[in-house]
Amino acid sequence: MNRKEIVCLAATALIATMAGAPKAAAQSTFQTYRCADGTEFIVGFFQYDKRAHMQVDGKAVTLQKRVALTGSRYSGGGVTLRVTKSATTFKIGKRPATNCQLG
Repeated sequence: MNRKEIVCLAATALIATMAGAPKAAAQSTFQTYRCADGTEFIVGFFQYDKRAHMQVDGKAVTLQKRVALTGSRYSGGGVTLRVTKSATTFKIGKRPATNCQLG
């Protein structure tokens, strides 16, 4: 192979790799929660993104992953979501945290 053929082959491989990337990035998990105080929200987790993306009270909120001793904790925009093996709690603004269940 000459240099031109090698460059074309490498470019083709790079384009094929990039074309496959959106499929991997598009993998996600969406969960709907219903809370004891009547709040309902949807949270999405995307592969390769440490943030949690929520839809609550008709607004989109992106929560940054925070340090937690157990489970996972996400917060941002006055919203905190904690997920452990035993419970999921949600807090918005100055309201007290409420327990939530997958709905």
